[in-house]
Amino acid sequence: MKNSIKEFIEGSFDLHIHSAPSHVKRTIDDIDLIKKASTYKMAGVLIKNHYEATSGRAELINTHFNFFTKAYGGVVLNSTVGGINPYACESALKMGAKIVWLPTRDAENSLRYGNMKGDFFNREGISVIDDKGKLIKSFKEVVEVVKKYDATLATGHISLEESLKVCDYAIRKNVKVILTHPDWSRTKIPMDIQIDLGKKGVFIEKVWANLDDGDCSSDEFLKVMNKLDFNNTFITTDRGYYTKKPPFESLVDCIEFLIEKGVDGRNIEKILKITPKIIVEGVWKWKE
Repeated sequence: MKNSIKEFIEGSFDLHIHSAPSHVKRTIDDIDLIKKASTYKMAGVLIKNHYEATSGRAELINTHFNFFTKAYGGVVLNSTVGGINPYACESALKMGAKIVWLPTRDAENSLRYGNMKGDFFNREGISVIDDKGKLIKSFKEVVEVVKKYDATLATGHISLEESLKVCDYAIRKNVKVILTHPDWSRTKIPMDIQIDLGKKGVFIEKVWANLDDGDCSSDEFLKVMNKLDFNNTFITTDRGYYTKKPPFESLVDCIEFLIEKGVDGRNIEKILKITPKIIVEGVWKWKE
């Protein structure tokens, strides 16, 4: 590994990795994930599972293994936890979850495109708005719980209309909120809207898998970050699916891409170290 890449990966975070145990076949399990991240001296990795909270799994790893890298957990409000369920949300947060995703695979918007690979049951899609286009009561209750624990809300696989209303509401409630992979085909958000939301304080997630898999162009991947001066944006790999390149190799590819495109080193640190740490820890200090 080149020294420049090593410098950027050390102390970095990846807040969107899928590992086993999982309902979908994965390239790596939780323990080996954090063990390998530690060999890269990454600061933190967040384990994501579409159908169960991962906060307990992360806590066990941090308690029983002396890994360099900290494991983080979250919860996705899909059908198996009762959908938009403030009680499931609080249970996960009380056990240390850092991110609460709105529905992903079970989102009404996502299911308009059909099942994703690995889906294994039929269900009705979940929406955060009612027939009149208003945010539902249980969503507002979830936001209050997220605020109580100073955690972060994420839009998941909901629609553009829902995402705009969710982000606006979260901003008004002073709750940290992530626009989840807005370059992916099912959750595509126009670049001008991404930029506008980023300027308002929404964290814009740029997912390497979306570029690597051809869901967006290099221009789409970089333009929003450039327009925001790399503030309120961060990069994740969203890797772990067994037919794709593993997460850490993907992260190295991403860093190589950023360097080749001439992204300034301080900006690479913003999107790999500073903003992710704000999301999961709420603090950051520059190393002088």
